[in-house]
Amino acid sequence: MTDASQAQRAAAVFDELGLAYERAFSRSETHRASLAWLVERLAPGSRVLDVGSGTGRPTAETLAAAGHDVLGIDVSPVMVELAARQVPAAGFRHADIHEVPLQDGAFDAVCVYFSLLQMSRARQETLVRRLARALRAGGSMVLATVPANVEDVEVVFMGQKVRATSFAAEDFTDMVAAAGLTVLSAETVLFTPDHPGAGDEPHLFLRCERE
Repeated sequence: MTDASQAQRAAAVFDELGLAYERAFSRSETHRASLAWLVERLAPGSRVLDVGSGTGRPTAETLAAAGHDVLGIDVSPVMVELAARQVPAAGFRHADIHEVPLQDGAFDAVCVYFSLLQMSRARQETLVRRLARALRAGGSMVLATVPANVEDVEVVFMGQKVRATSFAAEDFTDMVAAAGLTVLSAETVLFTPDHPGAGDEPHLFLRCERE
């Protein structure tokens, strides 16, 4: 599958899901704890990049409410429209993050919550390296993924067929560290999305700092 087709398929999935995605994952206490940790580390008015910003909740909403300058990037035009309406205090852009120019040291923090899973491993590695460079020295990055040793497998996610790629938890952590980030903590939890037929799924959350 080409890079462009991966982005198109991801956009189609999340265009279809819309607010159902927000409802399914809104109860994640670990996600909110990760955001609380980030807010505590940021100086007032920090610049934050939210990669795969979805509906804007809870990530952009939490950070904007804390007084930070948030830019959300999402490949789904439906998600960008929802986010702009729900979180007017943040800015959102419809784009493929791989095509967005990122200046070195431009951001105080970067959020990457579950937005890598429809990319190849090579694309995930390249993007995390770019995002690490986009952080200022000492800046923070929070990431979350579904850890699994799978590559380009078809799964059904909230009723949608998707092609998923991930890393085992240790390999994902190593990949992030190799990008130039210090992994300060790693936490794996089981979470059940609020959606018919959903079962427990592992979620890995990393809290990191640029070296």
